[in-house]
Amino acid sequence: MEARKLGLVALLSSLAVALPLLVTGVAQGHGSAQGPFSRTYNCRWNENPEAPTSGGCKAAIAAGGTQAMYDWHEVNIANAAGNSRSIIPDGKLCSAGRDKYKGLDLPRTDWATTKLTSGANITFTLKATAPHKGSFELFNTRNGYDPLSPLKWGDLDASFAKVTDPPLVNGVYQINVKLPAGKSGRHLIYVVWQRSDSPEAFYSCSDVVY
Repeated sequence: MEARKLGLVALLSSLAVALPLLVTGVAQGHGSAQGPFSRTYNCRWNENPEAPTSGGCKAAIAAGGTQAMYDWHEVNIANAAGNSRSIIPDGKLCSAGRDKYKGLDLPRTDWATTKLTSGANITFTLKATAPHKGSFELFNTRNGYDPLSPLKWGDLDASFAKVTDPPLVNGVYQINVKLPAGKSGRHLIYVVWQRSDSPEAFYSCSDVVY
C-alpha cells in the first residue's frame, strides 16, 4: 500500500510539472510582421514593454498592459476560416477584435514607422515562432487614410499581394512583393495570414511612411 501511495504522489507531481508546460505550449502564438515591423513586434523587440519609447507603444501598453506585447505573435482568431472581413469589426482590425490587444487599435500618429518607396519591390518578412502552411494577404490603406481615425475595412485598398506557402528562411517567411504605386505620407500595411491546415488566422498592422 505504501508503495502505491508513493507511486501516486510521484504521478501527481509529474503532472503538476507537465500540465503548465502543455498549457504554455498551446497558448504560444505563431508570428507577426518583422519588416516592415508590426506594432506588436516593434513594441516587443525594437522597444521594451517595460520601458517603451514611442508614443504609440506607451499608449498601447497603458490601455492593454504589457502581456499583449510579450504575446506579440498571438494576434489571432482560432476559427476565422477565411471570414476575417465579416468577423472582425471596423475599428478593431489591428487587435483582431480581441480585448487583450485593444491597445493596437488606438488611432495615433506616433506609432513607430518604417520608410518605404511607393511602387518599389521589397522582401516583406514575417517572423514565425511556429510555421504553418497557408496564405498571406497584404493590404495597404487608401489614399486619404487618416491615422487619427479608427481603422476600418473600407480604409484598405484591394490586396496588393497574396502569396501561398512562401519560403521560410531561419524562421522568417520571405515574401517578395511590389508595393502599391501612387502612395505618399503615412500609411498602414495590414496582413492576414490564413492557415490552410486549420481555420486559425493571424493579423498584423505595420505603420509605414512612403
